[in-house]
Amino acid sequence: MTHNTKKGGIHVQAQTRKTSKFSNLWLKEDYWAVWIGLGTILIALLFYKLGGSIAPLGVGFESFDNFSVVPGQFIGLLPKLILLYIVLSIVFSIAIKIMGHSIPQFMKGFTLLYVMAIIVQILGSWNPAKALNLEAPVLALIIGMLIGNFGKIPEWFDAALRTEFYVKIGIVLMGATLPFTLILRSGPVAFLQATFIAVSTFLTIYFVGTRIFGLDKRFAATLGAGGSICGVSASIAIGSSVNAEKNHVSVSISMVVVWATIMVFLLPALSHLLGLTQGEAGAWIGTSEFADAAGIAAAAQFGDAGITSFTLMKVVGRDMFVGIWAFILAIISVTKWETHADGAKPNAGVIWERFPKFVLGFFIASFIMTAVTVGITPEVNEAINAAIIGPIKSLRTWAFVFCFLCIGLTTRFKELAAVGMKPVGAFSIGVAVNVLLGFLFSVILLGHYWTNITQVFAG
Repeated sequence: MTHNTKKGGIHVQAQTRKTSKFSNLWLKEDYWAVWIGLGTILIALLFYKLGGSIAPLGVGFESFDNFSVVPGQFIGLLPKLILLYIVLSIVFSIAIKIMGHSIPQFMKGFTLLYVMAIIVQILGSWNPAKALNLEAPVLALIIGMLIGNFGKIPEWFDAALRTEFYVKIGIVLMGATLPFTLILRSGPVAFLQATFIAVSTFLTIYFVGTRIFGLDKRFAATLGAGGSICGVSASIAIGSSVNAEKNHVSVSISMVVVWATIMVFLLPALSHLLGLTQGEAGAWIGTSEFADAAGIAAAAQFGDAGITSFTLMKVVGRDMFVGIWAFILAIISVTKWETHADGAKPNAGVIWERFPKFVLGFFIASFIMTAVTVGITPEVNEAINAAIIGPIKSLRTWAFVFCFLCIGLTTRFKELAAVGMKPVGAFSIGVAVNVLLGFLFSVILLGHYWTNITQVFAG
């Protein structure tokens, strides 16, 4: 049995059924993101091996200046749009059913979400919107927030608003577009930069929260994790590991959503204003953005180099820390903060329990595609890009559009205004430290490295 709860504008499906030791493999969204993402890649490889392609699923609208061309484009793409809808509906419904949710409720909401995503994709292909850096994921966020705050969302729509499910699938698919050799060569730099900045930001939020604003230590730790590691996922994981109150997790998620929304516009604008290179901008965004989907939307404005440096900083450098931080903070909470702890002390298993499985999926996807493409001729590489990589990039974009629509539709300005100023102050001070340190490392200290990130891989 499951039920829905709402945390800071994010709908979270709570699992109440009894689970066995291995049941998380088919009951948790984190694992399903891995199965769906890797399954897509393996099926794409199989089709290619048999002389086929998943290219029909790579649906995208061509850029245009005048909306008069849209009906013609739409009619031409309608068979592919229908096929994509059918495939996504089948795959998602299987996951939803096995996780114990209602397929009819999900499909009713997902159908509407899919229609909204088509509209967003069309608007994102409009050249004037592109000139304003309003890519499809950013437009999805804006449209979602406008509808969510000035319209009425029907309750039956909630079942399809699965923010983390969509973004995690997108990140696993992203792994197929980022060669593992690049991670091995550039990962250590991203790891060191991200570690220094993440620790500095966490400690800033924690000490400002506890020493200046008098927040509960577990509350401050949850805020610090949301602002320094991987946003919503970190807030939920760390909040659970330190036994934070539910409203504390909600506030942390709210702060992540607010600042992620601000940064998705602010960081690209500042990067353009300061004349940063694509690699520098992506690294700065990867260091200073709090949510994967928001960061990807911002980094996408700077091409493949921007997405590459962002992914190395955010996914390789920061997201993979959440399990370790959860374990460490769980020990500190039980032994130092919780005066009435009623459970056993945490063990090493907590690391695996909290570790974001989609990050592993990202690495596996990258390794698979690297193994397939190493040493191939330019002609074969071009064929693989057309039959596999291109369609996967398109599917990744659809996943991120779904995610951002969900964030916008579930974010309520009134709820965010009611969180109080103390957590807002602590989190915002951490944001300032994060952004300044991110600029220092990404542009001043390591700017040349991030500028030449694609050359690093090529070499």
